[in-house]
Amino acid sequence: MTSLLEGAKKLVTRGSDIGARIEGLDAATDAARGRLDDGLVDDARAVVDRASGRLRLSADHTVVAIAGATGSGKSSTFNALTGLELSAVGVRRPTTSWASACVWGRDGADELLEWLGIPSRHQTTRDSMLDSGRRGKQEHELDGVVLLDLPDHDSTEVSHHLEVDRLVQLADLLVWVLDPQKYADAAIHDRYLAPLASHQGVMVVVLNHIDTVPEARRQSMVDDVRRLLDQDGLPDVPVIAVSARHGQGIPELRSEIARRVSAKKMTRARLEADVRAAASRLDEANGQGKTRALPDERVVALDEALAEAAGVPTVVEAVERSTRLRAGRATGWPVTAWFSRLKPDPLKRLHLDLGTEGRQLTGRARTSVPAATQVQRARVDTEVRALADEVSTGLARPWVDAVRRASVARLPELGDRLDRALADTDLGAARTPVWAGVVRALQWLLLAAALVGGLWLLALAGAGFLQLPEPSTPNAGGVPVPTLLLVGGVLLGVLLAVVCRFLVGATARRRARVADQRLREAVRSVAQELVVDPVEAELLAYTAVRTGLAKALK
Repeated sequence: MTSLLEGAKKLVTRGSDIGARIEGLDAATDAARGRLDDGLVDDARAVVDRASGRLRLSADHTVVAIAGATGSGKSSTFNALTGLELSAVGVRRPTTSWASACVWGRDGADELLEWLGIPSRHQTTRDSMLDSGRRGKQEHELDGVVLLDLPDHDSTEVSHHLEVDRLVQLADLLVWVLDPQKYADAAIHDRYLAPLASHQGVMVVVLNHIDTVPEARRQSMVDDVRRLLDQDGLPDVPVIAVSARHGQGIPELRSEIARRVSAKKMTRARLEADVRAAASRLDEANGQGKTRALPDERVVALDEALAEAAGVPTVVEAVERSTRLRAGRATGWPVTAWFSRLKPDPLKRLHLDLGTEGRQLTGRARTSVPAATQVQRARVDTEVRALADEVSTGLARPWVDAVRRASVARLPELGDRLDRALADTDLGAARTPVWAGVVRALQWLLLAAALVGGLWLLALAGAGFLQLPEPSTPNAGGVPVPTLLLVGGVLLGVLLAVVCRFLVGATARRRARVADQRLREAVRSVAQELVVDPVEAELLAYTAVRTGLAKALK
């Protein structure tokens, strides 16, 4: 498609923006796919493909299609314009679903005729070698015309009116031939003329067989055709009265066609009308609501609800308790701290902060955080719905539905993704603080001093019991050193443990805050991926449709 559009741009004459219009409709259809009605999008895509394909072909030829009902004199008009008996008339008209084509100026038309789907046996070159000697000055005014005689649009053969529908979409200029007896037939007005109200700049209406109408009634009949066209929304379409059989009005019709063809604008005018019509239909379905940004407060509320449902407060509390337990073991008096090992670690009970090796050892990839309660799940659903409703306010129903679908499409993944996010978050509780390591070393040093003092005193007591000579015992301030080591080591160790409890509490609270931030960031990333990003993608698509349609309709 990109190459087609690039080719189209190169072929568009200077000052025309048809390439930009096609590009805008192309972008709008891509963004609207799956969001607006598939039929509308398919029709717009067909217009993009058709317009891009037409612009790649000859810019020197204008496709003029002559269409009408059975008996309208369509083929007679075709023959009168070509000056050749190319189309069978009346009962001699072949029962074929193919159109006939006459080309003025063959160079460059072959690819165009192939694109139109006209078989070679139904093609005639007006300036062929056999005909060149008979061409007059008047014939040259149609140079560049590819004139098509379409099958009858009201034929009982389905293939006939299908071919008419196909070529009506491809022609650059449409000449509708009406019969004085059937010009008000609803078949042509309701099926073709009224639906093509946006294409009146590329249409001409011919009232044929005017010779069969009394001269006094001819103008009133033309005025009546004019009235019907006005009702169809075609006030600017010219009406030309002709008699193809007698040549009456044919020069005027030929001049009208030549005038339009000579301006070299019919192809662009038709394509612009097609693009505008398709873009207008999409624009009506798309609506004119303004794109809304996701309110920060809604995103925050959603993050809060998800954090609550994921069990972040439970984990944060476990981090604080675990830090108190672990740091308490490191800084407490070693004799009593040993008993704290009998207490279970809150984080390990939740299977959090185990590390990769720990998860491999336990064989667990999930946490043991309690599942969300029904109230928590309801709050999540409420916040997701409120977010989708707020950003889709003012949008057309298809976009409201698209935003809502996007907001809940990945909610089934939410539980597993939140659990995995918690499990993969580094809570920072496994590392012992540096100061706690220093206190631990000091505690063991004080315990060692107390043990030395105690053993020393035992040795002295044993020597006295055995009535051995008592060794000299050093004193410090009048207190025996062994006693000082024992009592000082125990008292200082207990005192240090009590003092460190305040530091342990501060460290636990700080780590809990850090863990809370990291966990909420992990939850936020899950919310962003599963809810926010899909909703924003729909809003971006809506903006792309509006931008593309504005480009196509400017």
